[in-house]
Amino acid sequence: MFERPRAGERAVLVRLGLGGSVKPEDIEEFEQLARSAGVRPVATVIGRRERPDPRYFVGSGKAQEIASAARAENAQLVLIDHPLSPSQERNLERLIGVRVLDRSGLILDIFAQRARSFEGKLEVELAQLQHLSSRLVRGWTHLERQKGGIGVRGGPGETQLETDRRLLATRMRSVSRRLERLKQQRDTGRSARAEIPVPSVALVGYTNAGKSTLFGALTGSEVYVADQLFATLDPTVRRLRLPGGAPVVLADTVGFIRELPHELVAAFQSTLQEAREAHLLLHVVDASDSQRDERIHQVDTVLREIGAGAIPQLRVYNKIDRLGVEPHLERDADGLASKVWISAAGGQGLEPLRDAIAERLHLQVRRRWLHLPASAGAARARLYAAAVVRDERSLEDGALELLVELPAAELALWALQPGVTVLEPPPRSAAAACAPKEPYLESVATP
Repeated sequence: MFERPRAGERAVLVRLGLGGSVKPEDIEEFEQLARSAGVRPVATVIGRRERPDPRYFVGSGKAQEIASAARAENAQLVLIDHPLSPSQERNLERLIGVRVLDRSGLILDIFAQRARSFEGKLEVELAQLQHLSSRLVRGWTHLERQKGGIGVRGGPGETQLETDRRLLATRMRSVSRRLERLKQQRDTGRSARAEIPVPSVALVGYTNAGKSTLFGALTGSEVYVADQLFATLDPTVRRLRLPGGAPVVLADTVGFIRELPHELVAAFQSTLQEAREAHLLLHVVDASDSQRDERIHQVDTVLREIGAGAIPQLRVYNKIDRLGVEPHLERDADGLASKVWISAAGGQGLEPLRDAIAERLHLQVRRRWLHLPASAGAARARLYAAAVVRDERSLEDGALELLVELPAAELALWALQPGVTVLEPPPRSAAAACAPKEPYLESVATP
């Protein structure tokens, strides 16, 4: 039902500067979007208006110029880098004589091509149906509404439109219910993860900033990576161990872009929820992008829209190999790690990044005594295999107490094991504070 560009179609690209001139970077990004959809740009028409034209959006003169360009280049498609109303889209198609697709429709098509998971495909379908529901009239303009006559209330076109609207509404309700069931399953999984105190970190950033490359470099996972917009769409979650052995859950999310259609923001809850519920956001920035400050602002705007604006961020400047910059860490006025300069493709700066993540999540390694029952030989063996045991003592009843160095999250996991007790250090008196610390009371720095 959704009109999609066919691979190899010749397209005329149109971009207006509303209240200002057209930026070359915007044209370049729109060309990348078109190529990502499999379209071949053959001409570009730019212009400037103070406000959109209510009939054609671009104005009658500019619409005639687009029609001439489409005929001269034998184009089958016109792509407008702005959201159009259904009537504007219909009027342009009548005038130009070829299909017209606005920015929202183009991005929806790219998302439809890239979705791989069942949930992602359902989310794309829901967004497409919402977008299509306001444009049904385009397919039935040849069926005129009948006028006059006893017992004649409308022509076949009106009847077909009403039938299609009901079919669309029924399908949207069905897809929404299935997505709600999947959401409940995800919430159940998140609730289970919440019972085990493992912090979560989400990768966010402008599309094509290198998030998936960084995700693969940190986790060692094979993920799809390509130099194109929206190369990956479905959320991917992996466990990552930081220096000192502290575990975190790392999630790769869909890239953001300027003027992201609202129906996509509303529909893509699965990937955006990973960002909303994260303890820390790694905001990946293409350091070589001349518009990187503007891109940062656009990503922060989308984060606020989805309710993730208040989550702490660690900014990661990627692709420093293109600038000839050495990897380094920057701190804010309070001495907290705030920016890390890396090259995910070259593997440079990943260790300082891991340290910065551990620092921002307060994942310090602590020394504690673990009380193990006599039957916990397997647990003792696992601790020794992990090389975290610093001392051991036997009790009269056969139980064991092991002095271990583990992150707080790992200690909490051991506390959930049957028969295992984490012995908290006793409160220190003022006199004892002047005495040398006992080994098991110390917090050791992350190696």
